[in-house]
Amino acid sequence: MGEIATATWKTVIDGKLVEVPATIEGIRATLPKEDRDAFDAEVRQTPAQDLHRVLARWALTTAAEDEDEAIVARLKAGDFTGCIPQDGDEHHTGVA
Repeated sequence: MGEIATATWKTVIDGKLVEVPATIEGIRATLPKEDRDAFDAEVRQTPAQDLHRVLARWALTTAAEDEDEAIVARLKAGDFTGCIPQDGDEHHTGVA
């Protein structure tokens, strides 16, 4: 049970490796009290195949969300700097 209680996901936010809780209990414990009922309700109503996405969204900080929005805006503007094409076609400007 100890491993489950301390399970974390690792991700990079603003260039730094961070760990966030990877259990329902752990995520819930990090939330402000006013968000816990909404979290509980969403988790209870989420189909199992989508649960990991819902948990990740609740576990990640606002900084991660802001960084994601900035990346999407950059890609929409046509800046593909640092992207690695899956098809091997490097025709986009800035593709690694």
